[in-house]
Amino acid sequence: MAVYNLGSINVDHVYTLDRLPRPTETLSAHSKAIHLGGKGLNISVALKNGGADVRHIGAIGADDQVVRGLLAPFDLDLTHIAEIDGPTGHAIIYVDAKAENQIVILPGANGQISEAHIETALAGAGPDDWLVMQNETNANAMGLAAARARGMKVALVAAPFTAGMPALMDQVDLVSVNQSELEAYEAAIGASFRTRTDMSFLITYGANGAEYVGQGETHRVAAHEVDAVDTTGAGDTFFGGFMSQISQGCSIPDALDFASAMAALQVQKHGAATAIPSREDVLHAEFP
Repeated sequence: MAVYNLGSINVDHVYTLDRLPRPTETLSAHSKAIHLGGKGLNISVALKNGGADVRHIGAIGADDQVVRGLLAPFDLDLTHIAEIDGPTGHAIIYVDAKAENQIVILPGANGQISEAHIETALAGAGPDDWLVMQNETNANAMGLAAARARGMKVALVAAPFTAGMPALMDQVDLVSVNQSELEAYEAAIGASFRTRTDMSFLITYGANGAEYVGQGETHRVAAHEVDAVDTTGAGDTFFGGFMSQISQGCSIPDALDFASAMAALQVQKHGAATAIPSREDVLHAEFP
């Protein structure tokens, strides 16, 4: 099966500091680095590196040959990446000495994806395929409608979490959330997520591992103890790793194990998409 990922592409400007700034505070950074990222690209790279047949649907700024060049080493199918007037999306990321981060995003081209572009990209998709989405583009409602018209399964990374997110979550087959996003969803519906038996949840708990709940199954996986240097994109990597295995017919427990190892390797390097390991590295990884 193919995985179509309707997602963002950002240029990440990453600043390292001893600690994250408080409101009104000015701090000096130790270093700056520029990487490609965005939740969408991170997920596509994790899918691709995990062995999935992934097609990225997204947009960058018109004639942004620098970003085109930076995309090339990922060896992704770039057929459905549109060029739109205006800037490529970008993010300002602060990373502290404990590898925690703060992120501010300018959507840019990610906020200008058209219905026609999505329809063209999904023209060959069918019921055996997945559509993956997250909340860094303008196109989730259009993508959901186009996917359902083709009988596709839909997975949603519910981040960044906004007021309209619970309604969208209720319309998909699989939702990926962290603990704070899960709490916000439960507050919005006024009930435990476990009452939703018509959909599946993939929940990441940071150092406490992750859990899959759905289709009458519940599975947990522990997080590997590693020395993290940058957690930017860790959740995207976990989700992409998990979906890469599901798309290849793996069991839920095996997919969770693969995702946990992929994320553990990713956080030991600086960057987001550029830090995502290969399938071979994940399969041969050894942890304490």
